[in-house]
Amino acid sequence: MFDHGFIEVHDANQNNLQHVNVKIPKDAISVFVGRSGSGKSSLVFDTIAAESRRELNETFPSFTQQYLPKYGQPDVGQIDHLPVAIVVEQKRIGKNARSTLATYTGIYSLLRLLFSRAGKPFIGYSDTFSFNLPQGMCKTCQGLGYVDDIDVKKLIDPNKSLNQGAITFVSFGPDTWRWKRYAYSGLFDNDKRLGDYTKQEMDTLLYAPQQTLDHAPTKWPKTALYEGVVPRIRRSIIGKKEAEHHKTALAEIVTRMPCPTCHGTRLRPEVLTCLINQTNIAQVLQMDLVKVRHFLNGIQEPLVQDVIRELLRKIDSLIDIGLGYLSLDRPTETLSGGETQRIKIAKFLTSALVDMVYILDEPSVGLHPHDIELIKRAILRLKEKGNTILIVEHNPALIAIGDNIVEVGPGAGTTGGHITFTGTYQALLDSDTLTGKLLKQPLTFRQPRPATSTISLQHIHRHNLKDVSVAVPLGIETVISGVAGSGKSTLVSALRDQLTAPYIDLAQADIGANIRSTPATYLSILDPIRKVFADANHVASSWFSYNGRGACPRCKGKGVTITNMAFMDPVVQTCEQCHGRRYNDQALSYTYHDKNISDVLRMPITKAQNFFADVPAIAAPLRNMARVGLDYLTLGQPLTTLSGGEKQRLKLAVELNRTGTLYLLDEPTAGLHLQDVKKLIQLFDELVADGNSLIIVEHNLEIISQADWLIDMGPDAGIYGGQVRYTGTPENSMTVKQSRTGQAMKQYNQAPERQQNNRH
Repeated sequence: MFDHGFIEVHDANQNNLQHVNVKIPKDAISVFVGRSGSGKSSLVFDTIAAESRRELNETFPSFTQQYLPKYGQPDVGQIDHLPVAIVVEQKRIGKNARSTLATYTGIYSLLRLLFSRAGKPFIGYSDTFSFNLPQGMCKTCQGLGYVDDIDVKKLIDPNKSLNQGAITFVSFGPDTWRWKRYAYSGLFDNDKRLGDYTKQEMDTLLYAPQQTLDHAPTKWPKTALYEGVVPRIRRSIIGKKEAEHHKTALAEIVTRMPCPTCHGTRLRPEVLTCLINQTNIAQVLQMDLVKVRHFLNGIQEPLVQDVIRELLRKIDSLIDIGLGYLSLDRPTETLSGGETQRIKIAKFLTSALVDMVYILDEPSVGLHPHDIELIKRAILRLKEKGNTILIVEHNPALIAIGDNIVEVGPGAGTTGGHITFTGTYQALLDSDTLTGKLLKQPLTFRQPRPATSTISLQHIHRHNLKDVSVAVPLGIETVISGVAGSGKSTLVSALRDQLTAPYIDLAQADIGANIRSTPATYLSILDPIRKVFADANHVASSWFSYNGRGACPRCKGKGVTITNMAFMDPVVQTCEQCHGRRYNDQALSYTYHDKNISDVLRMPITKAQNFFADVPAIAAPLRNMARVGLDYLTLGQPLTTLSGGEKQRLKLAVELNRTGTLYLLDEPTAGLHLQDVKKLIQLFDELVADGNSLIIVEHNLEIISQADWLIDMGPDAGIYGGQVRYTGTPENSMTVKQSRTGQAMKQYNQAPERQQNNRH
C-alpha cells in the first residue's frame, strides 16, 4: 500500500513511552491519536522531531551550532530513514508592538518595494515606507501608531491640598519622597486646595519640564531637579520596571489613544502622499486580505509585475487557508495560536521544498468545523507536493483524512506509552480501541435546563460586531460558537463589561512552565505540604524546599544535571547524588506517615488524595485535579513534560478552587481527547447543578450538543461576520440553514460511521 518506504522508530522511551516500535509511511498523512498525556507528543515531537532537528544541526560547523537551538538527545534506540522535520507548533507569536501580519509574513517588505517603484509622487526608496525605521516612522509615536495619554482628572483631587494628598496616584502620597518634590519646592501653598490654583500654578504642578530651581528652600535637595507630575510619571514609571507594581493604578489614569499626528498609520505625513490608484500604503495595510488582492489586481504598471506576482502568491495562500478576513496591520500579538499555525502552514504551501516531514500540533484548535475543511485541503496539498505529514490530533474530521492512524495508550501518564493500534481510518472504526469506539458515537442532546435570568446586550458596535443585540441566559450552560474570527470573543468582551458581580474568567493563556514548576507548585499546595512535614518533624519548613535549604547540592534541586557542551547539545542526566529526587540526604531523613518529601512528590494525585485526606488545604485542590481528569499526574512532575491538553485542564482545576457564580471559558476542550471531553461535560453539569452559570466559547460539537443554549455567530470572519445567526437550543439549530454550527452537527451525525449508531 505504501510504496515510498517508512520512518522506522526503534525502542523509544522518551517521557512515558514504553519501548515503542513503530513504522510510519512516507509521502502519507499519519494521524496520532489517544488520551491526553498518553505519549503522542512524546513520540512525535520529543522523539521524531527532536532527533531530526538534532541531526540536522550537527551538519553545520561547530561555530554555527552554538547559535542554533538545542534539542537534546531523545531516549530512543534508533530512527531509520528520517527526513528533515519542519514543526508547525500551536504557539502564539511573542508580544511585539511593532510586529504585524504584514511584517511577520514578509508582505510588508514587498509592499514597500511596490510603492517605492510605482507610487506617485516619488518620495524615496523602500526604507522610506517603513514604520520601523527613522526614515518612515511618525516622529510623535515613533512608529507605534498610538500614544499613552494621562487623564489628569484621575490623577489629582481638586478638593484637597498637597498636605491632604491632592496627588492621588500611588507613590505620590503625603510624606513620600515624590510628594516631597512638590511640597518642599517652595512653589506652592501646601494648604491651598488645588481647585483654587491659578492656571500658572496648575501648569507648574502638572506639566513643568525638568529644571533646576532658583532660590530653592533649605529642605530642597541640592542636586534635585523639579519636574511636573505628568512628565515625571511618563519618565520614571510608565514603561519602567516600577510599572509592573502599579498596573491597576496606571490602568486607571493612562488611556491609549491613536497618535494625533499619524492617526494610527505609524508613518510620516509625507509618506501618505505617495499613491497608487488613489491609495496610499497605510490604506492598503488597513484592508483585509481579500481587498488587498483586489487592489493588487488593479495595478497595471509593467515595472512592478514581478513584485505583484510574489505578493499575490503570499496573499492567496493565506486566503485559501481561511485567513482572508485578517487585515495586514493586525498586530501579531492579537493572533490566536490557531491563526498563527495557519499562517505558518500557508507559508510552507508556497515553499519549493519537498521530501520533508511536516509535523503539525493539533491544527484544529480554535477552528470551527467550517474552517477545518480549509485546513484539510491545505494538508492534502502539502502531501501531494511529495511530503510526509504527521499530525497530533483529536478532531474527528482531521483524523478521518489520515492514510495511517497511530493510537497511543491505552491510558494516560504511566498507564500509557504503548502503541495500541496502527492502520487505516476504517480499520480504526472496526477496532475495539477507545478512539475507534468513540468516533462511531453520534451526538446526543440533553433536555435543556431553564434559565434563571438573562443579561441583555443591546446594540453592540465593537470590532466586527454589527449592531448586535442578544440575551445571554444565566443559571445554565450557554455556548457561543461560530467560525474563527466571527466575533465570539468580542461578544464575550462586551458581556464582561456589563458584569457587576464577581466572575471567573478562564482565558486561553499558556501557563509559565519551567523545570522547577510542578502541579504542587502550580496548585499552591507545596507550602502546605512543607508545613505538614515541618510540624511533624519540628524543623524549619525550608528543609522541604528543593529551591532552598533542602536542595540537593549537586543538581541544586532540579533532579537532573545539565552539562553544557558549548558547540554540541547539552547533556541532561539524572542527578547521580539524589537520583532525581531533588533533595539532600538530611531533608530526605524527615518523614510524615513513613514517607519522605520525595516519596510524596512522586505520588500520583489519586494516591496523594488519600494520603492528605485530613489536610483540607491540600485535599481540596487535589479533588479538583481529579474532577478535571488529571489524577494520574504526580505531584512533582515537571510542567515542562505536560501536554497542551493537560496544561489546559490544570488551569481549569485552579479556577475551580475559586468562588463565583459565573464561569467564562475560552475553548476548554483545546487539546482534549474525546474521552476527556466527556469527563469535562460531566464537570460542567456538576457546576450548573451547584447553581453556577457557564458561558463557553467553543467549537467542539460534543460540548455544544450538551449545552442548554447556543448563540451562533457568523456567517464568516472579520468584516464578513459579526452577526448573531441563531439563538436557541443546540438541537433545534440543526434545522436552521443559516446556523453553520447547526449544519456542522447535522453533517456529523449523518456521517456513515455514525449512521448505524444514530439513535436521534
